Amino acid sequence: MNPIDKLETFDNKYPARDYTVTIVNPEFTSVCPKTGLPDFGTITINYIPNKKCVELKSLKYYFLEYRSMGIFYETVTNKILDDMVTMLKPKWIEVIGSFTARGGISTTVKTVHSEKGKR
Repeated sequence: MNPIDKLETFDNKYPARDYTVTIVNPEFTSVCPKTGLPDFGTITINYIPNKKCVELKSLKYYFLEYRSMGIFYETVTNKILDDMVTMLKPKWIEVIGSFTARGGISTTVKTVHSEKGKR
């Protein structure tokens, strides 16, 4: 199943107001595609909603789809951004993946999308 199929939205009751929603998942897991070993990290999503907001229970199940998926940090962070943009069409959004150290090296990936002329 494609993880995006798990995402649900609801109508933003304040689309004319710019406000920021911050979502933090401190227990994100995926699999290293090279070694098959688990990767752990924190995914933070900050967004300014437009007409839709993400429903959090569906987001939890969306994240769980990655638990057994072999995917690089850079790819998963950008995929989450792409999926959120597809579902929400936000005014502005950033996704930050902060992954725990492996081999003495920790990695943080930050990716951003904005509507033209916003932020």
